[in-house]
Amino acid sequence: MSTKLSPPVLYYGKDTLLPEHKELRAGPLSLIFEDGDLRYIRFGNKEIIRRVYVAIRDHNWDTILPKLSNLQIDTADEKFKITYSVENKQDDIHFSWQGTITGKEDGTVTFSMDGEAVSTFERNRIGFCLLHPMSCSNIPCRVEKIDGTIEQGIFPKFISPHQPFMDMQAISHQVESDLWAEVRFSGDIFEMEDQRNWTDASYKTYCTPLAVPYPVVVKAGTKVSQSIKLTLKSESNKTKPVRDSARLTNKKDNHTTFIYDNKKTHSIPCIGLGSASHNQPLSERELGHLKALNLSHLRVDIDFESDYQQTLQRAINEANSLSISLEVALHLDNSAEEQLKSWKKTVEQLEPSVATYLIFHQEESSTSSQWVEISRRYLAGTRIGAGTNAYFTELNRNRPAVEGLDLICYSINPQVHAFDNSSLTETLEAQAITVESVQQFSSKLPIAVTPITLLPRFNPNATGPESPPKAGELPDQVDVRQMSLYGAGWTLGSLKYLSQSGVYSTTYYETSGWRGVMETEEGPQLPEQFQSIPGAVFPLYHVLADIGDFAGGEVMPSTSSNPLKLEGIVLKKGKLRRIILANLNLTPLKVTVKDLTESVLVRHLNEANAQSANKSPEDFRAEVGQHLSTSNGNLTLDLEPYAIARIDEA
Repeated sequence: MSTKLSPPVLYYGKDTLLPEHKELRAGPLSLIFEDGDLRYIRFGNKEIIRRVYVAIRDHNWDTILPKLSNLQIDTADEKFKITYSVENKQDDIHFSWQGTITGKEDGTVTFSMDGEAVSTFERNRIGFCLLHPMSCSNIPCRVEKIDGTIEQGIFPKFISPHQPFMDMQAISHQVESDLWAEVRFSGDIFEMEDQRNWTDASYKTYCTPLAVPYPVVVKAGTKVSQSIKLTLKSESNKTKPVRDSARLTNKKDNHTTFIYDNKKTHSIPCIGLGSASHNQPLSERELGHLKALNLSHLRVDIDFESDYQQTLQRAINEANSLSISLEVALHLDNSAEEQLKSWKKTVEQLEPSVATYLIFHQEESSTSSQWVEISRRYLAGTRIGAGTNAYFTELNRNRPAVEGLDLICYSINPQVHAFDNSSLTETLEAQAITVESVQQFSSKLPIAVTPITLLPRFNPNATGPESPPKAGELPDQVDVRQMSLYGAGWTLGSLKYLSQSGVYSTTYYETSGWRGVMETEEGPQLPEQFQSIPGAVFPLYHVLADIGDFAGGEVMPSTSSNPLKLEGIVLKKGKLRRIILANLNLTPLKVTVKDLTESVLVRHLNEANAQSANKSPEDFRAEVGQHLSTSNGNLTLDLEPYAIARIDEA
């Protein structure tokens, strides 16, 4: 394998082109067609639907990805028609369908699918999913039930643990004072879940109701037909103002601005990493790289069914080398008393420096109080937290008793439902909403988000055994974007929203390996699939190092005028101030940052220097950047695709 990485690999980890975005219009609506889906349906500048797509989910809720063919797009000035064929094929699942999407001049959009099972298989879901954007929070809506009755409602402000609306055949929500957007469903019974539970920035309406038993055997030859119809309805039946107002506001602004509030601050949270799952000791070189991150802690997971002493000793050695403490996750079972007695003896022997214990139970999605009470007897004098080792959903649906806890915890990953770059970027803002929702039931306990990973570490919703990866395939926990510039930008956005929300502690990724912040010195096990450079750090390492320079400092609330393309974080420590920006897409961006000092130092991390920065991180970190002057406190920068820019006030 060549050591010269291609631009796509540097950008997002693989040598393939991203799906084409086809911009369309349906009268007053603008929207994007991408890889069989509709995205970002807007009335003027107001998003009314985030995404419409067809999902095939297997018996473990894994998504069977589509393969498109025979795509035909016919467009006119304000209308369009799209037809295409799709195959969803994986293992024993083979389902094919035809998609037809039309957009009319009056703003009506219709999406239909007609499919047939080619093989016999088990499914948990086949059919349409429609996402209302997170911006619908607290907005009035009307739900038409399958019996024809109308339910008046409001999109939940805080994350709803269970379905806010059920037995639906239509839903309308208020777009403007005299305008409602109605979505009508046919072919199945639909219901809504609050997808912010999984950090998707949306409310998802889906079929079939979860009360219907699953998985279901779908026999070969079974036909499935569904449709979704979006219409705009003026309460006063005046359609002309609908079209005119959209035209007035539907103007593109390709210039992005970034502002911040220097009067408000939050403490930068404790930032730690997880122990490497490759189970090998870190080298002196790797430990040297990690010291530059100014970490707070190292997480180690203790499984009492294994020989955990060796795992613990390795974590102790590495934490001691980094002069940090441990975050110890204890995974107990019903013999917790005996396990904790054994643990206490081990601790007395090995003397680890433990900052926090996280208490989990193997058979519980969220820790019940009895296991915390037992742990208190054996872990006296140390901070004890509990919650869930899985998704925020489990914490929200099974809220733990806060008595006896020193903190509450849950994990985050952005890929429970969708896997493309745009969907991952959308999850960043939703991370803050999980924190705000926890704050409603946690009695002001400190919140630890641990760990934060790009992919799920395990499937908490599986109804059967999970299949091991096939020969030549990456493990389910490994995402090639870990080693990419996009991975760095996503990490930056995550830290921005969690920090601004006031979390106490965050734990990201692992120390080394393809789930870590740098590659091992031996290199990846599958170098053709995961094209990292042996011994090199990943771009996200530099984001963590730039933030680590300000450990113990503060973060200022900041706003991007286009958060789906640009994110940033503003740091302060004493008289020092640093801004880090990330271009989250393939298009170069022109960005204006406001309220800066007269002169600044700017350093870029992009396609041109990423490889050298990763191979020689110390040399790159020694670069202070280019000296630039601002204009009345404003600075305009050109950011290359997926680039990171660091701005230090001189």
